[in-house]
Amino acid sequence: MVTLANAMAADLLPEVTRGGMLTLAGVPALADAAGGGATTFEAEHRGRRLAGVRRTLRDGGCAWYVRDVTEERARTDALLAERSRTAFLARAGSRLGLSLHREQTLRTSVTLAVPYLADAAVVVHRPPPPAPADAGPHWVRFADGDSAPVTGNGPAELPGSVPGLAEALDGERTDASPWLDAELADLGHVLPADFGRPGTVLVTTMLGAGGATGALILVRRPGRAGFDQRDVDVVREFAARAGAALATADLHGEQTHLARVLQTSLLPPELPEIPGVSLAGGYRAAGDSLRIGGDFYDVSATADGGTFALGDVCGKGVGAAVLTGRVRQSLQTLRLVERRPLELMALLNRALFDAPGAARRNQFTTLLLGTLTVEPDGALWLCVAGGGHPSPLVVGVDGAVRPAVVGGMPVGALSAARFVETRIRLAPGELLLAYTDGVTEARGGPGVLEMFGEARLRQALASGAGLPPRAMIDRMLQLVDEWLDGQSQDDIAMLAIAPASTRPGARP
Repeated sequence: MVTLANAMAADLLPEVTRGGMLTLAGVPALADAAGGGATTFEAEHRGRRLAGVRRTLRDGGCAWYVRDVTEERARTDALLAERSRTAFLARAGSRLGLSLHREQTLRTSVTLAVPYLADAAVVVHRPPPPAPADAGPHWVRFADGDSAPVTGNGPAELPGSVPGLAEALDGERTDASPWLDAELADLGHVLPADFGRPGTVLVTTMLGAGGATGALILVRRPGRAGFDQRDVDVVREFAARAGAALATADLHGEQTHLARVLQTSLLPPELPEIPGVSLAGGYRAAGDSLRIGGDFYDVSATADGGTFALGDVCGKGVGAAVLTGRVRQSLQTLRLVERRPLELMALLNRALFDAPGAARRNQFTTLLLGTLTVEPDGALWLCVAGGGHPSPLVVGVDGAVRPAVVGGMPVGALSAARFVETRIRLAPGELLLAYTDGVTEARGGPGVLEMFGEARLRQALASGAGLPPRAMIDRMLQLVDEWLDGQSQDDIAMLAIAPASTRPGARP
């Protein structure tokens, strides 16, 4: 029986009156707590959130203290909701930042939005170049219950059939607003056939640094609450992050395409067939991203034999690759007027030194240029000009390794640079290895990092005496890779040359 109810109790619980039975009062949560012996309760009553606690009194009775916690719970719920939104955006940003592939970014954008933001998410986007300008819109969809995102091509009239979609695709920075009572026919091209009638639809633009990258359509079923202003703010922030990720993926795609074109033009070419000459080349770029660098080799067939070049331009990466392309193109052009190695190197030096900005860029290359002539007895004569490059090594039939000293100055560094020319005779069974300093300067080993060095190079060549050029190159690349054991490396290029005829007993 209620013996006392103060003024605040009367205001919060007018159903509870002095002299009445608490279990019969019109406050179900309080009545259930009192009848069941509970010591606390919390419930909605007359539009307010109330929390009560029971305390035992000295005379054997009890007192129920009831507090209005509406604002307190609202603040707590708002804080939890804000934490949830912040966690969602952080997770979305992390996931979106992991992909640099356009299609993967689109799929991630729609899967992240479901079910947190909506029951179905659709990204409508224009296909990137080289698609024609009048190509219809593409879309990617993911709905609650789908096992994986679905892609498709929308009809040309799709942007006009959904209110706000055309404006969002044009990148208009209008305030996102819910679209209520959407008809299935308006979204039938992009929603699952069994989705049913859409309830609330929200359309917003996806902006990147260069403008709109697409539009995000979020659809909630009729039984789910619509988008309030906080939802709209979260959707706008999510769409901005997705748009930025998609723009980054597009930029990465363009750079990858350009790198692939550059790589195709700069990777060492297939070696030609030269009668009487056995050839093999090996190449490793510093890093695995572009697979192009500053080391190169090139071989051309001529009427009386062939010509070859092996060089190492200063620097590494894209800058070195660009200079590599310039050197190789210049050599191809200059060979039309001059094939003698020493004279050709002087012409190349003049061409590189006179290039606009060459002195400011401090770009030069070390280089070996040579000609190949097959003798009637099967021997091979090489005329080699040196431009500051490591001397090639000759492997004899007995395993002895000797350098073919050429010397000279780097090409493109000085207008009056001096170069040296030497002649080398390779008997059947002998082999010449030209290499760049990425081989000898490769740092690795079982203990403290140290350079591979010329001594190990000579030892490896001596132990492989009699191997044909292809096998020798493969052996050297394997030894260097094992020495590096995953450590970073400089660019590496090698060219092995030998007479096609071999001595009796030579390894095949």
